[in-house]
Amino acid sequence: MNINDYGFVRVAAASPKLKVADCDYNTEEIKRVIEQAQEENVQLLCFPELCITAYTCGDLFFQKALQQKALESLLELAHFMRDRPLNVIVGLPLNIRNSLYNVAAVLSGDGIEGFVPKTYIPNNSEYYEKRWFTSGKDFEGDSVEIDLVDIPVYSNGKVFHTLVADFGVEICEDLWMPIPPSSELVIKGAELIFNLSASNELVGKNHYRKSLVVQQSGRCNAGYVYASAGWGESTTDMVFSGTCFIAENGSLLAESQRFSAESEMIIADIDIEVLRHDRLKNTNYTSPSYFPAYSFDSFIEEVEVSKMYRTFNPHPFNPSKATYDESLSEIFDIQTHGLAKRLKHTGIEKVTIGISGGLDSTLALLVTVKTFDLLNLPHENIYGITMPGFGTTGRTYNNAISLMKSLGVTSKEISIVDAVTQHFKDIGQGINTHDVTYENSQARERTQILMDYANKIGGLVVGTGNMSELALGWATYNGDHMSMYGVNSSVPKTLVATLVRWIADTRIDDEGARAILHDILDTPFSPELLPAREDGKIAQETEHFVGPYELHDFFLHRMLRYGDAPSRILFMAGQAFEGKYSRKELVKWLKLFYRRFFAQQFKRSCMPDGPKVGSVNLSPRGDWRMPSDASANIWLAELEKQE
Repeated sequence: MNINDYGFVRVAAASPKLKVADCDYNTEEIKRVIEQAQEENVQLLCFPELCITAYTCGDLFFQKALQQKALESLLELAHFMRDRPLNVIVGLPLNIRNSLYNVAAVLSGDGIEGFVPKTYIPNNSEYYEKRWFTSGKDFEGDSVEIDLVDIPVYSNGKVFHTLVADFGVEICEDLWMPIPPSSELVIKGAELIFNLSASNELVGKNHYRKSLVVQQSGRCNAGYVYASAGWGESTTDMVFSGTCFIAENGSLLAESQRFSAESEMIIADIDIEVLRHDRLKNTNYTSPSYFPAYSFDSFIEEVEVSKMYRTFNPHPFNPSKATYDESLSEIFDIQTHGLAKRLKHTGIEKVTIGISGGLDSTLALLVTVKTFDLLNLPHENIYGITMPGFGTTGRTYNNAISLMKSLGVTSKEISIVDAVTQHFKDIGQGINTHDVTYENSQARERTQILMDYANKIGGLVVGTGNMSELALGWATYNGDHMSMYGVNSSVPKTLVATLVRWIADTRIDDEGARAILHDILDTPFSPELLPAREDGKIAQETEHFVGPYELHDFFLHRMLRYGDAPSRILFMAGQAFEGKYSRKELVKWLKLFYRRFFAQQFKRSCMPDGPKVGSVNLSPRGDWRMPSDASANIWLAELEKQE
């Protein structure tokens, strides 16, 4: 597969074995790592600061012999790089017009593309760089002659342009400043930042250094590749560990093994397409006044690879293990405080909520109970109404009744069978004709009961529908589609299940209530609008009709959060669900997703208020403004080519 076709670029950060002031040894090790990177189809490779000489040379930097040998080694590397389909960034001291600069040299298959001098020179604690080096801010001119060739010196933060991505370079201390050069580089168009560093080890420093890299990648909406000096540089009073990081827009993709006696290299596939999409939405990246006066083109070949150096989360709405409790607690709090504000604003102290024994109504009830606790209102003011119909099974009915009892809410049972039967007679609908009218009539009757009972008690109807159903239109218009406040409206189905499980395991003390919640979690998704099977079990399982919710949630996240095209979504779904779904199945359900998503926008255009809990939301008043009659032909046509 050609990862560049899908918007990815393969980058690497390396910390090679080095010997202080031994340029020959260092150059050979750099060559070896370059060959290894080429075997792995790396397209952009970053080495540490001053890696040709080593960082810890001290006053040896003043020695003409070391300066000359470093330059000869650079030319040797440039010759070694001839016709290689990758860019490499190495560090060395460079004497330019009798001033010594700590520079990064960008090499490609065409030779030396340019130099970037270090901007901020540290001169405190164990660092004495101003003793040897001049800041790049003070450089006058735009080039230096190397081996009879004028090589550009990008002292004012220029951007390198390649076939696969645009990148900028900063060096070590630059990152630690209030306004790093990378902040300006990304405004000028850099999508990747490479940092050549020599950062020694101190207790606690690695955590802070990592946070700087990750945060700067997020602040810059960029990929950030950081390579620092290795253990071989350790000398006198400083110890180095070979720390390397690769981050993308606030997320750490790869991290090296520290204190290794061998050369270390980490590789990651940066999602350039996502970075460009986010910048497209953020117009602060497009001011013409920030564009560079000139740029440099550097060639990199596209590559075919057999594996990806990144993973794709099959459940992107669910929090990671590291933030699991914190994130789920935040979501639960957002839902409850949103409902609390609506109740306080309206002065309403009672609610009705339909309880089916399914996941969505369960989460909505749990949110409502917590809200009433927050407002010091009695649980009895929550009117949970279960409305058995033609398809209600004993399992869901018993769970609904038991759940309401365990939570201490007012439980009401109102059968819809007689009312819907009469309605069928009124409109001439055969009771054995199990069509859309048969199903939707039941959903609308339930909504009517909830609305009218809310009027009766002076209450508010709490909606239970989730975001996945809104995306697919899997809701009856003016039926379960409607409420007075939808607490689950931006919570997708996969997250609904995760939230209910988390609440059951961490927020429920009663063993009986916890057992009920776990049984609800094990119940197949169903609107229960068709008669049960002869054995009394659910006959109408939602995922048999619309496909797996985990796929639709994945599709929804990629489409709305990142603006991904169908072919890219299909590619990433294939990676995320490898071995679980065939390509044929993925194409089938992705087609259905697009058809339903486009056809059902009219339901979303008039959806009730509800709290936004994540980066993806379908509210027509918030994140998603889409015409109700837009055509899906472009998206479906692209998928036709993928079969």
